[in-house]
Amino acid sequence: MKFDVMGAAMDWLDAYRAGELETILKMYADDAVIECGCSGMKVITGQRGIRAYWVQRFKDYPASKLEELLPTEEGAIVSYITTNGLVGAGIQFDPEGKISRVRCARPLAEPTSPHPQSSRHWLLAQSIALWGSIGVCGWLIWRLFQ
Repeated sequence: MKFDVMGAAMDWLDAYRAGELETILKMYADDAVIECGCSGMKVITGQRGIRAYWVQRFKDYPASKLEELLPTEEGAIVSYITTNGLVGAGIQFDPEGKISRVRCARPLAEPTSPHPQSSRHWLLAQSIALWGSIGVCGWLIWRLFQ
């Protein structure tokens, strides 16, 4: 990619935190897909769908603090805090620098267990089952074993 992927990912989060709908919509390719697992699994496509998603997202889950920004082969992973807790978003870009896909999720809650290590392995298995994307799974794994 010939553009600043990490800068583009930060621009995305900055627009999200500022509630700048038009700015964030201009970042998406026409055929972009959002796969959101933050409160049930949703797949959003099309300009109207993405607009509606962001209008609701700004209202229900405004973003605040950046937690981590990590590069991936396809783009970046941004972890940040919302009113609903920690969220990780894997952002992929097309060759023109537009967002082609976003996969976001909150870390799955750990079950109550007297054996913390087995709970972590359960969480890891559930995260991988939910998200086939190595990017978001990698982020969840990293957060899990910190």
